[in-house]
Amino acid sequence: FLDPQLITSVSSLCATVVTILSTLHADRNVYPSAGVLFVHVLEREHFKGEFPPYPKPGDSSNDPITFNTNLMGYPDRPGWLRYIQRTSHSDGVLYGSPTAEHVGKATIIEIIAYNRRTFETARHNLVINIMSTEEYPLPYQAEFYIKNMNVEEMLASEVLGDFLGAVKNVWQPERLNAVNITSALDRGGRVPLPINNLKEGVYVMVGADVQFSSCLREVENFQNQLRCSQEMEPVISCDKKFRAQFDIDWCKINLVDITKMIMIHSNRPDPGTGVLPDIGGYNPPPESLKSRDFFADFLITLAVPSAVAMVLFSVLGYSMCCRREGVDKRNMQTPDIQLVHHSSIQKSTKELRSMSKNREISWPLSTLPVFSQSGEVVPPIHPDNYETTSMPLMQTQT
Repeated sequence: FLDPQLITSVSSLCATVVTILSTLHADRNVYPSAGVLFVHVLEREHFKGEFPPYPKPGDSSNDPITFNTNLMGYPDRPGWLRYIQRTSHSDGVLYGSPTAEHVGKATIIEIIAYNRRTFETARHNLVINIMSTEEYPLPYQAEFYIKNMNVEEMLASEVLGDFLGAVKNVWQPERLNAVNITSALDRGGRVPLPINNLKEGVYVMVGADVQFSSCLREVENFQNQLRCSQEMEPVISCDKKFRAQFDIDWCKINLVDITKMIMIHSNRPDPGTGVLPDIGGYNPPPESLKSRDFFADFLITLAVPSAVAMVLFSVLGYSMCCRREGVDKRNMQTPDIQLVHHSSIQKSTKELRSMSKNREISWPLSTLPVFSQSGEVVPPIHPDNYETTSMPLMQTQT
């Protein structure tokens, strides 16, 4: 029912395992189906022929090439289509799972290859024609989280075929297909440390036409749920069929039965294309603008705060200058005996200060220098037989 050039089947499986794969060789049309994983490889080897060779003949061309992909006329890709290229020396991959909303809409993807050596570009167009089939999407879908894989490793046809083969052996469906693949970084995961060859992890959604097997249901029992809540690995009988190549986190498996899902927001409005409507050219405002009087704004901004400041300054000046009591008024309100005591204390203080200025007492010996700058011993100011204790403390004493 699909173009055989666009379908890769895993021949080792008895059931039909569908994953749409294509390789870019020219401007071409592809026909993916809604509800089936679509993978498109941008091969560097094909674009090398469109760039000039190395100056010296015989040199192997290993130009760093990067790709830019976008919907024609728009800066980004459609929401369902992702792109990844790990390094400039690896192939680029377009992948995603279209839905029934995109059926019948031709999607043209512009692919521009940049040669980082010569700074030249090559451009191709990829026309994606999404088809609708009654078989897809399949009603029973299981999402696995694989911890030891990156998304570009999982997108390889051999690795994805091995994983679908292991799922088929556990599930035993008649029809099986990969629905979608998502990097753990797109789900809020953290970038792993560059040690021990750690991987970022990848989510793989698989669809089938039969009920979930007992092995897949084991994660829902009470013991395994308890172990998952304690951050312990659950006991799954069929884990050994994946463990050799795929390290699955069984606590993060998600089983979805589309037939029992309740449609929510079925009457929500159409979100639209996300592009603003064309309302014509830019219409600038007219040059003749109305004049505006800013006098009222000036009064509110400057005059009112200045008037308030002047009132406060007047009140402060009256309180400090006009309300002073003065010395005379203070003395009139003070009792006479208190004034006499105060004047006597002031008189005695002045007399003591004048006497301390006029007394002649030698400096203590501890404050005098022992050696001069020449090194000679300086004799004391007073002889040894001079009694400093007999010196009066005040000149008025005899």
